Amino acid sequence: MPILHVRNVPEPLYRDIKKLAEEQSRSFNSEVVHLLGNAVHEEQAVYNHKKALDGILKRRAKRKLKPGAPTSLDLLREDRGR
Repeated sequence: MPILHVRNVPEPLYRDIKKLAEEQSRSFNSEVVHLLGNAVHEEQAVYNHKKALDGILKRRAKRKLKPGAPTSLDLLREDRGR
């Protein structure tokens, strides 16, 4: 398994991780791996959402509405008014 060394960790961050590790009954190393894993998954989810939204916006920009056709916003407002 790879080894990761991290230098210049701010003291308050170190203490916070140590406290979390104790509260979760994990070793310091296990807590750091857990936190890194969560952070990576969260970043990947944000990236995937942005990528999906960009795709939607690109497809939407390419579509031309017929003159006088209602937009999705118009349709939503109409539906809410019922």
